[in-house]
Amino acid sequence: MQTKTRIIIIVAIVAAVLIALIVRSKIELNASSKGGSISTAPSVSVYKVTRQSLDNRFSLVGTLNGFNDVVVLSETQGRVVKVDAEVGQYKEAGSVLVEVDSVTREAASKAAEVNYEKSKKDLERYEALYKEHSVSDTQIEQARWAFQTAESQYVTTHRALTDTKITTPISGVVTARYVNIGTMTVGAPQATQIANVVDISRLKAKVQVAEKDVFRLHVSDVVDVTTDVFPNTTYTGKIFTISAKGDDGHTYAVEVLLQNPRQELKAGMFVHLTFKPNAENSALVIPREAIVGSLQNAQVYVVSNNIAQLRSILAGKEIGTNVEVLQGLQEGEAVVVDGQNNLNDSIKVVVR
Repeated sequence: MQTKTRIIIIVAIVAAVLIALIVRSKIELNASSKGGSISTAPSVSVYKVTRQSLDNRFSLVGTLNGFNDVVVLSETQGRVVKVDAEVGQYKEAGSVLVEVDSVTREAASKAAEVNYEKSKKDLERYEALYKEHSVSDTQIEQARWAFQTAESQYVTTHRALTDTKITTPISGVVTARYVNIGTMTVGAPQATQIANVVDISRLKAKVQVAEKDVFRLHVSDVVDVTTDVFPNTTYTGKIFTISAKGDDGHTYAVEVLLQNPRQELKAGMFVHLTFKPNAENSALVIPREAIVGSLQNAQVYVVSNNIAQLRSILAGKEIGTNVEVLQGLQEGEAVVVDGQNNLNDSIKVVVR
């Protein structure tokens, strides 16, 4: 009997303790509900939009070409009898490179010259007599026609004789010679190639520039030029031409003119061209990781009063790990750089 009484008492005590604990838990839960809730807002890191100085330089690789690069063609038919050009030689404009057999053309030129001189003197006599009314109109007209015909024949034969001495139209270095003594040449329309002459006292480097960069360039802008052959030397070039038409890849041809007085640079060499456009000195920048999506359709989460709002921006060029912002943000605004994956538009956040 006493044992049963003890068990009942123990059970009652345990039950009372459990009831007390349950009641306490409810009280604390209610108090917590009234006093505030446990925060479930996403935690994010932010970056204040700043204005920074920009280095607008960009580099491209190009190939040097001679300012003038001419393939000299034959303007006459005949056999080469003399060669006065070797690869590597420098030739002034007008210098003879090759001579073609000129015996028959020289004879024809002399005959035409004699006929020209005779017709000229005959016309002078007829003109004097015509003033004295000693010859008729028909006679003076025939004398004039004869002189014009003789003059035309003389010019034609003299030009044919001149063409037997094939000259270079520009000053430059002979880079190739395609004929030797005994080679038969022909004129137009399928003229024989005689030699290639390149003027390297000035050089041009042609590169394709993307449309986002080409509009910041202007003719006469200074360009730094370096080569792997002379790594410690920087040459100064200037933009010579900028194409007004882009290709299928939306790039534009730009030519850079470079002086080469010592001719240490050669046509065909690779060069590194560093463009330094005169653009704005500073711009708004944000880290690349702040951008949601691609740069073409860039969006960022802007935090204000612990609310993250999704906003579209216009992104410019990438500058290292940062991105230039052209539109959509103001200096000092806070953008999320970590935690975007858990966000939706206009969601409450906790900034850490």
